[in-house]
Amino acid sequence: MNSTALYLDVTGLAHRSPHWLRTLADLGTSGGLLLLMAVAVLGWWRARGLDAHRVARALLVPVATLLAYVLSEVVKSLVTEERPCRAVVGAPAPIVPCPPHGDWSFPSNHSTLAAALAVGIVLAWRAALWLALPLALLTGFSRIFVGVHYPHDVLVGLGVGALVAALCAALLTGPVTRLVLRLRDGRWRVLVTA
Repeated sequence: MNSTALYLDVTGLAHRSPHWLRTLADLGTSGGLLLLMAVAVLGWWRARGLDAHRVARALLVPVATLLAYVLSEVVKSLVTEERPCRAVVGAPAPIVPCPPHGDWSFPSNHSTLAAALAVGIVLAWRAALWLALPLALLTGFSRIFVGVHYPHDVLVGLGVGALVAALCAALLTGPVTRLVLRLRDGRWRVLVTA
């Protein structure tokens, strides 16, 4: 099955779904990101009372998320894939307004952000895995469900976000841990100490 056929199946399912589910998907597409951001802040607040390594991982969550977003935007500018809500002939109308021409589809920024947040959160606070990863997947799926992304947009967005978060953790945890140790003795200690 190709991505367009799967897109049509999911959007067809969306239109056959009860109104409350369509409304929930509309709210969830951005609400999932807001909830992940709240969990990231909670993870940072919690980490302040722990060792410098864990504080560094928590501080890297927004850094990785920003880097993933920038990379996603660069790829979008290079690929310039039209949104399926405009490009797929015979597709049902999207549940949300179709973004304007020039707001490209590939990869999904929402999915990129969700995966970067979720993977960063899990690397900083393993106990949050049960919430962060399913929330990222649902946020990504909602982008197909509401009709504004192909499945491949979402899968690549999830992959980009996860990869950038993992690379940031692998490459930057050491230097940021050393920075946290220095900050604990200065006027910025409120950011890194409970």
